[in-house]
Amino acid sequence: MSTPSYVHGASSTPLIGLTIGRYFDEACERHAEREAIVVRHQNVRLSYAAFKQKVDALACGLMRLGLERGDRIGIWSQNNLEWALTQFATAKAGLVMVNINPAYRLAELEYALNKVGCRALVLSPAFKGSDYLGMIGELAPELGHCEPGLLRSHRLPGLEMVIRMGAERTPGMLDFDELLRTPTREESDALALLSERLQFDDPVNIQFTSGTTGHPKGATLSHHNILNNGFFVGEAIRLVAGDRVCIPVPLYHCFGMVMGNLGCLTHGATMVYPGEAFDPLAVLEAVSEEHCTALYGVPTMFIAALDHPRFAEFDMSPLRTGIMAGSPCPIEVMKRVIERMNMAEVTIAYGMTETSPVSFQSATDDPIDRRVSTVGRVQPHCEVKIVDTEGCIVPRGTPGEL
Repeated sequence: MSTPSYVHGASSTPLIGLTIGRYFDEACERHAEREAIVVRHQNVRLSYAAFKQKVDALACGLMRLGLERGDRIGIWSQNNLEWALTQFATAKAGLVMVNINPAYRLAELEYALNKVGCRALVLSPAFKGSDYLGMIGELAPELGHCEPGLLRSHRLPGLEMVIRMGAERTPGMLDFDELLRTPTREESDALALLSERLQFDDPVNIQFTSGTTGHPKGATLSHHNILNNGFFVGEAIRLVAGDRVCIPVPLYHCFGMVMGNLGCLTHGATMVYPGEAFDPLAVLEAVSEEHCTALYGVPTMFIAALDHPRFAEFDMSPLRTGIMAGSPCPIEVMKRVIERMNMAEVTIAYGMTETSPVSFQSATDDPIDRRVSTVGRVQPHCEVKIVDTEGCIVPRGTPGEL
């Protein structure tokens, strides 16, 4: 009798049964003096204790605006400190953070904000060739004459608050930095009380993922989904407290915010952002100067770094591990990453946004040919089957849909 294409990631390591906020607080206490985050292009370095102060201040600031548990708040920005603060502050405030692709144009932005009913939007002024302030002003010209936080827009009927990053002020918009002011005792107490009420199965994040047809789908993920995925991905690459992870992948994607940020949080590691977007030279500088022990990227990012004319100038010896995902990796590239970047324990990961994202990952000691020809083993606590067009599990070796 044939063996069915079904696998279950049985594990003796239990799932984390906490909200992101509760886990964040405990991790920041455990690793208070360790560096939590380095944002090189903003010249920012924060310990876990200092990072927690800013996250708590922002969470209280968002609650001060009247945002309530379950409200949707979008973030439209490149990689920066504000992105990371928003990720953890929204989780602590019981909000659902909605990731907006930095490359979105007007129609896509309008669709995303209205599809999930964003009540607030945090945005960068601009990125690359996109004028975010101008674009949101085109969709909601009412910003030009409304009180900050009291937007009533014809095209964006659910959006009430636009919160802009940066030192300048824009009519109709709230200032991100103003939300970071020191909270009152009453505000801190309200945040602590809310923490006791939140559940780990509550939704915490919506990510838009494009299908082959139609509009992008909004995948809703819970605290439980992404906190555990970040933890087990970190376990797979043997992250430990004190590791330093170079994260050049976009934060709006699961690769950055889950595998990167939450992988670091759950292991007491340091999040290192080399730049606001991928740049091979910035990655090489960050790895060398920050003594990074892990590096994330898609295969083309590794190729760009390896092929950079100044590659030989940089010290890759601190690197040990990392993740390559997003597309298959040619064996020649894998060999170069291991030999020239010192990443003997680099792993391959596969997943989908809807699955938080990683569902398969290779081990750090798998043979090279297995790492490049497969997507590894099923992640702990995941169930996977391959089915035919009628939804029936197929025998192993038979093509089907995952």
